Order: sequence, then structure tokens, then C-alpha cells
Amino acid sequence: MAFPTSETRTDRDDRTGVLLTVGSDRTLTVSLIAELNGLCDRVEDSGGGGPVVIGVGGRSPNGSPAWPGTPEIHLVGKWEGALRRLERLSAAVVAVAQGHCTGPAAEVLLACDYRIGTPDLALEVAGGAASPWPGMALHRLANQVGVARARSLVLFGGVVPAAQAVEIGVLDEVAEDVDAAVAVAHRAARVTSGSELAMRRRLLLDATSTSFEDALGAHLAACDRTLRRDQAAG
Repeated sequence: MAFPTSETRTDRDDRTGVLLTVGSDRTLTVSLIAELNGLCDRVEDSGGGGPVVIGVGGRSPNGSPAWPGTPEIHLVGKWEGALRRLERLSAAVVAVAQGHCTGPAAEVLLACDYRIGTPDLALEVAGGAASPWPGMALHRLANQVGVARARSLVLFGGVVPAAQAVEIGVLDEVAEDVDAAVAVAHRAARVTSGSELAMRRRLLLDATSTSFEDALGAHLAACDRTLRRDQAAG
């Protein structure tokens, strides 16, 4: 699988299933936000269904602009809102990361459900800046891999190769044959989709910020819903 990374693209590649491509060398603009929201709109309008595949990364780190550029703060809020929509879709979101993955590509990667990396992947949270951009990607990273593992990346930057990204939990797998890995992810994702997938994802996302007592009601409600569905099907 190969995809262009000098721009964000929203046309579907029928061979690979890629619906959106986010290059690492983008700065934060109205069009970038619109493209991500446009993908979310299409998925929501279709009622979910099959998984969404997003390609991220792929640039050389030399001479690329620092993320996010110099946007107005209201654009930062809109970007974070678009990423939140992405991670709450009723369809599973699969990321395919290759090359140098940083800036908007890294932020999208952290908002996806399943992450496949190519062997040449190099993940950089800093985004080419003198210090890491203090956006919600840092919050996601700390929640997903733990504060201890995120600390050096957040405070001092640095590049994470593909094998280490799997080890710390940022990637789910490294694949030479990305098309085959995406096909396997497609089949697995179809087992749970729509509102059932969204419910389980929401419980996971809330787990690190909700006490056991506060979370219990939501989990019991989800269990009751599953039991009722299984009884009706039986």
C-alpha cells in the first residue's frame, strides 16, 4: 500500500480501502479540519458499517514545517473537535502509518482504533518543533501508554521506530504486507460495529478518568443491553 502524504486526500482507493490520507507535513488549516470532518460526515451518514482506513505519515523530517504552524486558537479547538468525532465514530477506524509520522499524522494515528505500521515507520510526537505541541495528543498518549512511557517523548521529543511503537502500545502491529494486514483488520472489525462498537469504545475512553463507582452504572447498562440483544436473537 502506498499513499500520497504531501496533502490530505479524501477520495477512496478501491484497492486498499483508504478513505483519507493525512500527510505529516500539513499545518493546521480550515481545509485540513474540513477534510477530517467530511470523512466523519460520510461515515455517520452511511450509518457506520465497515471499518474506515486512514493513511498517515510519509514525509522526510528535513525542512518540514513545525506543527501546527501559526493558526488562531479557535482552529485548534475545531481540530480537537474533529479528532474527537473520529475516535467516537460508529465504525472501527484503522490507521496505516508509514515513513516519518508526526504532526497531524501522529495526532490522527492516536485517535484510531487499530494501528498498522510499516517497517520504515518513525513516530515523532514533537512535530518538528523545538518542543512538543501541547495539544490533546499528549493526553491521548499518556492515557494509552502510561505517563512513564510518554514522559520522555512529551518532555524531550525523539523518534520512535516501528518496533518500539509496538512495544509501548502506540502501534498494534508492524506489517510488510499492509494490504493483507488491513484485510485481517477489516474482518475482525466487522464482528462488532455500529452502536455496539461505539459503546465499548466509549467505556474504554472513559475508564482512565472515571472512578469504579461512577463507571459501574454505565457498564451495567451496557451489559444489560447486550444480554437483552442476545436473548432476543436466541
